[in-house]
Amino acid sequence: MNHSLRPAYDMPRIYLYRNPVDFRKSFRGLAAIVEQELGHNPFDGGFYAFTNRQRNKIKCLFWEDNGFVLYYKSLVEEKFRWPRQGDALMSLTGQQINWLLDGYDISRMQGHKKLHYDAVF
Repeated sequence: MNHSLRPAYDMPRIYLYRNPVDFRKSFRGLAAIVEQELGHNPFDGGFYAFTNRQRNKIKCLFWEDNGFVLYYKSLVEEKFRWPRQGDALMSLTGQQINWLLDGYDISRMQGHKKLHYDAVF
């Protein structure tokens, strides 16, 4: 299957907004959340993912050169596994946003914990 409309793995700034939003909001309403609630510039190329209260829809917003692009996915039966704990905004990699769009629980995909030692013995 061709996923050419998906976010690129090398996209540098991808953010997941944890709180559900009213999906009647258009690109203007989502850009207002980015600007007013998050304090980010919605025109700087960041990619922002939002979900609705039922977690069965995703809207992604980003600025591309001369206009906003709005990516919308609505699931028929399933729900997105949206991370709930933590700050209002979560940074993601291109691979993580694609995993989320595929239905994986990205909050459980953790690598091994980092260990720090001062000496061998």
